[in-house]
Amino acid sequence: MPHADDIHSLLKESRKFPPPSDFAAQSHVKSRAEYDAIYKRSIENPLGFWSEIAEKNFHWFRLWDQVCDWKLPNAQWFVGAQTNICYNCVDRHVDAGRGDKTAILFEGEPGDVRHVSFRELQNEVCRFANVLKRLGVKKGDRVTIYMPMTPELAIAVLACAR
Repeated sequence: MPHADDIHSLLKESRKFPPPSDFAAQSHVKSRAEYDAIYKRSIENPLGFWSEIAEKNFHWFRLWDQVCDWKLPNAQWFVGAQTNICYNCVDRHVDAGRGDKTAILFEGEPGDVRHVSFRELQNEVCRFANVLKRLGVKKGDRVTIYMPMTPELAIAVLACAR
């Protein structure tokens, strides 16, 4: 009888399956060469790389004084910056004219499908955030959420961040 340590994979896959060119043309990173260049930059200058990524891809109410304060075993990123995860996940997309685009595509167990637009998400998050306010929840309070993976879970989490 074979021992578990004796089991080895005999398959050595070396084929590559590049995406269709029209798909690649629409992607954020359009080629392996571009990916390699981005990766190299991230390794050679990680603080500069993440500073550029953060500034280009997110909204900041106040930029950071320091990209990273690394004191092992802890790291503090974007020291002194101010942002809001709810604004970055929802509001900025509505503000940019993408309110009717799908923010959440949910497929449930029996196969039911729901599309929640950024505008619908924003409305629901605001409604739930106001419920939390009326209940007396304020900055610094802890909120426990025990829910299944549904759009309502995302709404609740984002309402807490708001």
